[in-house]
Amino acid sequence: MAGGGFVEDGGARAHLYEYRITGYFIFACIVAALGGSLFGYDLGVSGGVTSMDDFLKEFFPKVYRRKQAHLKETDYCKYDNQVLTLFTSSLYLAALFSTFGASYVTRNKGRRASIICGSISFFAGAILNAFAQNIAMLIIGRMLLGVGIGFGNQAVPLYLSEMAPAKVRGAVNQLFQLTTCLGIFIANFINYGAEKIHPWGWRLSLGLATVPATLMFVGGLFLPETPNSLVEQGRLDEGRKVLEKVRGTTKVDAEFADLIEASKTAQAIKHPFRNLFARKNRPQLVIGGLIPAFQQLTGMNSILFYAPVIFQSLGFGSGASLYSSTITSGTLVLATFVSMGLVDKLGRRLLFLEAGFEMIVCMVIVAITLAVNFGKGESLSKGIGVLLVIVICFFVFAYGRSWGPLGWLVPSEIFPLETRSAGQSMVVCNNMIFTALIAQCFLASLCHLKYGIFLLFAALIVIMSTFIACLLPETKQVPIEEIHLLWQKHWYWKRFCEPEENGHELDGKSGQND
Repeated sequence: MAGGGFVEDGGARAHLYEYRITGYFIFACIVAALGGSLFGYDLGVSGGVTSMDDFLKEFFPKVYRRKQAHLKETDYCKYDNQVLTLFTSSLYLAALFSTFGASYVTRNKGRRASIICGSISFFAGAILNAFAQNIAMLIIGRMLLGVGIGFGNQAVPLYLSEMAPAKVRGAVNQLFQLTTCLGIFIANFINYGAEKIHPWGWRLSLGLATVPATLMFVGGLFLPETPNSLVEQGRLDEGRKVLEKVRGTTKVDAEFADLIEASKTAQAIKHPFRNLFARKNRPQLVIGGLIPAFQQLTGMNSILFYAPVIFQSLGFGSGASLYSSTITSGTLVLATFVSMGLVDKLGRRLLFLEAGFEMIVCMVIVAITLAVNFGKGESLSKGIGVLLVIVICFFVFAYGRSWGPLGWLVPSEIFPLETRSAGQSMVVCNNMIFTALIAQCFLASLCHLKYGIFLLFAALIVIMSTFIACLLPETKQVPIEEIHLLWQKHWYWKRFCEPEENGHELDGKSGQND
């Protein structure tokens, strides 16, 4: 088996770690996890708004007229409009670029500072969108939302992974995914109600994004910084006090020693982005780079972005489509709770692999159903419509306990402290690149590839499941500052952990001496 187990040698002190779950720790993690609600609310609200008639009439009249012409018909190309999809994807392009600034803030000013910056930008973008008078205002507002998500997604997964004890790190980190899913779920209900408010219901949907931003900002003012970040900044006494407080014990010598050791290595690295490409960091670079891309290529975010649009294209009415997408987002919330209960018991690899198999089967069923029954200019029968919703819910349930939460958990825990902020920036960057590409291309692909787009996603899930089976070691219950020891035991990655014969290993030392 490709995965590793719990690391007990090579200088590890994990068996000496002590902790209790304290109220202080729970408060910090819940407040920080609110960052996921920004991402989730936007994922849920954008697809609903782009299917609302009042929104389309004001900004995209051509799409509205095409929709009315095929109101009760199945039509793959009903919503194929690149400016309309730019409304969605512009946010993720902005998040892509902002994450590099977020990396600097996260490393030098702390995880808490990035969380606060993200909430401010997201609030400003929500206000601009709510009062938009033209497409330019919409796009600028979306870009400000993107900056907020770039900062939040950069800092929150790191914050949760660093605050959590090793034995419950998986479940704690998945609070980010849980609040993301809750944001999607709530957004769908808001869209369902706002659609009935004419002609400004869409403004309410977009403007209510200020609520999670406000909660995140106010909560962020009271958040403690992570002990890892405080030690990295040289604030050792403060770091130890916070560590004792979040662990609920003064017996933190072993864990604090690991933090100091990791910090000394981190402080020697002057150019963390350059160090990412060091030979010894090749496992993290490859896994941390590909998992976020794979997460988007499952096809799940296409369903989240455009669930109302997809269901309308499948012949559902406008209200019914929003209701159906609410069901799928509720399924996502349920799946996250299941994953939180299993991830630290069964491990990351098993959840990835068994859910991947289910997702492949679901995509094939959707493709076959659409190939036989769809695209003939007629409404789908009620039975076929119900079948599609059920299969999509099974797909969402599989994704929600695997690629959804683990796509953020695994990258946030595999980088050493010296490259953790830079590594998380790469993770968010890759995630946003592929999120934007999927957002921009999915409706056009649905139009041109028709049911074949779902077969394409199935094939991609086969590839990514093979990658997980061969190249991802098991990280459950391994302390975050000892994850690097796993690579030394892995059948493939261990070759990158051995110094090269002439001593010229690319370990980032050039960056240390600059």
